[in-house]
Amino acid sequence: MAQPLNWQKSSFSGGGPGNECVELAAVNGEPLLRESDEPDRILTVAPHGLAALLHHLRVNRP
Repeated sequence: MAQPLNWQKSSFSGGGPGNECVELAAVNGEPLLRESDEPDRILTVAPHGLAALLHHLRVNRP
């Protein structure tokens, strides 16, 4: 039986209902992304692609 994924929300998320956000998990070192309001839609991303996205978001945050 596969272990359940440990999804992590951003610390910027309120955590309550209506606070949709992107969640991150990993399987065997491969990052997975999903939107909290569509939890069955999971994307596998390359680690360097995720790092580039996070860097871009940090540099360009309002």
